[in-house]
Amino acid sequence: MEQTTKQSKALPLAGVKVVELGTLIAGPYAASLLAQFGAEVIKVEPPGDGDPLRKWRKLYEGTSLWWYSQSRNKKSVTVNLKSAEGQQIVRDLVRDADIVIENFRPGSLESWGLGWEDLSRINPKLIMVRVSGYGQSGPYRDKPGFAAIAESMGGLRYLAGYPDRPPVRVGVSIGDTLASLYGVIGALLAMHHLKVNGGEGQFVDVALYEAVFGVMESLIPEFSGFGHIRERSGASLPGISPSSTYPCKDGRYVIIAGNSDSIFKRLMAAIGRNDLGENPRLGRNDGRVQHNAMLDAAITAWTTQHDLDHVLATLDGAAVPCGKIYTAADIHEDPHYRARDMIEQCALPDGKPIDVPGIVPKLSATPGETRWLGPALGAHTDEVLAGLGMNAETVGRLRAQGIV
Repeated sequence: MEQTTKQSKALPLAGVKVVELGTLIAGPYAASLLAQFGAEVIKVEPPGDGDPLRKWRKLYEGTSLWWYSQSRNKKSVTVNLKSAEGQQIVRDLVRDADIVIENFRPGSLESWGLGWEDLSRINPKLIMVRVSGYGQSGPYRDKPGFAAIAESMGGLRYLAGYPDRPPVRVGVSIGDTLASLYGVIGALLAMHHLKVNGGEGQFVDVALYEAVFGVMESLIPEFSGFGHIRERSGASLPGISPSSTYPCKDGRYVIIAGNSDSIFKRLMAAIGRNDLGENPRLGRNDGRVQHNAMLDAAITAWTTQHDLDHVLATLDGAAVPCGKIYTAADIHEDPHYRARDMIEQCALPDGKPIDVPGIVPKLSATPGETRWLGPALGAHTDEVLAGLGMNAETVGRLRAQGIV
């Protein structure tokens, strides 16, 4: 049940009911974002082991710390979606739901009588967010897809790393979280449309590879216009100069982004290279890009003479965007994170304190909040089924049969 409970102010999604049918990351993270802003999220999990995320990464007393963070404010209900009575429970939940979120392979819900056509007949105003590897249509729709594959197909993986080495991945499942964000945007757009224009609900079709492709900037226009295929560029930002990672005297690294015209001049002044800062050929980005190697060499010649702290202090004083590369420990200790409530202390079921990420974005009047961490498997089954009119005897029978 609720490990920590706060006195809630008005939350922007109060009164919105969400039924979550997904597992792992993309669908559940989208539902988590809605839950953080007041939606009642009923997470449907299979009896027995529940969502596999419960066992991913570092475990405390057998449960993933990731689970506790990502599943905050949700209610856990165990239902066997492959059983007829379990399917009927989902239909009953959907009757007064605003949003259903799922991330099964296309066709899975349809095989259980829980697809869009089935559920929208029960609730014509329903909004359904459908997240999958390749989308609900197209020649690849039936293929299984995970974020690693989507990041490759979407164009991101080819650009990650150094040109003389194989492509690498980002250290998090960025394809999943991008899809989650698009799913939330789609759900809110559809809710707004329903409120303003009336009519019936709709489904939101989010493909993991399209979520990645959607943030690939000028990749396709440059290929279309010039036949240009962007290649891996290591730590630098291609076509934007200077912006890269530079070594310092103490063996640490600094990120410097001197890529606007005025910032470039301030950067050059700070490193004692006014000759470059005042050079008219380098006054705009298109000129600097032609001499990027020379500029990086000039910056490196300065950074390698100084420890990281001196470099940061100097560039901060010159109002040049810069930063060290943060580890988890750096984040945990940083005063800015603390000042903006981006590290929240909560309590695990046994009372052990645990820090979790704060809530984004920050609304001035109706901010989101963490009311409780991810619940125990099936912690809210009795409560939710009672709300559907089931008595304790019926719930006991369903539990004995493995349906809930």
